[in-house]
Amino acid sequence: MDRKLPDMDITGWVCQKCQSPLTIYQVRVTYMGASFEVELPGCAQCGTTMIPKILAFGKMLDVEKILEDK
Repeated sequence: MDRKLPDMDITGWVCQKCQSPLTIYQVRVTYMGASFEVELPGCAQCGTTMIPKILAFGKMLDVEKILEDK
């Protein structure tokens, strides 16, 4: 799992739910009892977090496979 999440330019991106600008903030992700911190774009107003496709289908998929194999 040596892939890194590329820097994201979220300039001009807004939350679909409340139309507030997105910001990058640290989020705790938990899966099958394992927790880790990642920086993700999200809405400071409503708390909605966006998980980029590269993370969901790349790095997270790798972590999921490793945890399920244990």
